[in-house]
Amino acid sequence: MKDTAKRVFDIEIESLQHVAGLIDDEFAKVVEVILNTSGKLIVTGIGKSGLIGKKIAATLASTGTSSFFLHPGEAFHGDLGMVGTNDIILMISYSGETDEVLRIIPFFNWNKNLIIGVTGNPNSTVAKNSRYHLNIKIAREACPLELAPTSSTTAALVMGDALAIALMEARGFQQHDFARFHPGGSLGRKLLVKVKDLMRTDKLPFVNENISFTELLLGMSAGRLGMVMVGDASYIKGIVTDGDLRRALLRHPDTATLTVAEIMTINPMIIDGEEFASLAEQLMIEKKITTLLVGSAQNRTITGVYQIYNYI
Repeated sequence: MKDTAKRVFDIEIESLQHVAGLIDDEFAKVVEVILNTSGKLIVTGIGKSGLIGKKIAATLASTGTSSFFLHPGEAFHGDLGMVGTNDIILMISYSGETDEVLRIIPFFNWNKNLIIGVTGNPNSTVAKNSRYHLNIKIAREACPLELAPTSSTTAALVMGDALAIALMEARGFQQHDFARFHPGGSLGRKLLVKVKDLMRTDKLPFVNENISFTELLLGMSAGRLGMVMVGDASYIKGIVTDGDLRRALLRHPDTATLTVAEIMTINPMIIDGEEFASLAEQLMIEKKITTLLVGSAQNRTITGVYQIYNYI
């Protein structure tokens, strides 16, 4: 089985190297025309090519090229209404003779859409109906029967990646641009999302330092944050977490004599709401805590509470 896996890798690497050798000035022209379009880049294909096309469209869209995938079958039954006259079509078909793809070419011609063909046959119908053609002719499929699309779909995928990266570089696409399209990812949190965007501000659990142990427990349960703050928003004296409670009970089993002042941590970590969420996460990991107070550490004023699971 290991030998089979290595053979597949070798065959697909060989095919990619072959396709890399086919890249010529046509590729640069394709990049230029996509850069200069005022419309979208619409990717289409069916079967395995369609699945690859969806990934290519997603990669393009997330890296600065306005793009979406159009299913040929759905297109033939009404979705062609999505296509504007300024849009460019990236048509993927290894044979260049796929029926479902060929059926929508007349519309693109009528609509005056520029077609970029991605095929393994420069003499195919798709290639002949394309303004530009990207040749992904492979040496051989990794499938021993030469039936299942393997090396050919890998070649199409890598050609799409090459387009996306070339367009990124041509646009000067940077990390902050990428983060705008990925606000939910780690990079988005690092470059875009701030603590104030994720902190909790409603019904914050504040308690008085003179309350009883039972009242402290009730306040913590009502807050549902696994902690309470001692003081108020204008001045925080300390914090009591569920961990503080457990440690206090181990030291003083008689809760009747326990005071809030004995239990609380008097120097809780306070972070500014303008800091990035990634910094908050880093601090929490380093300090092995699950809660950060948000506000002014200097004035000990509180505007919110930040916890990692606020947004999970």
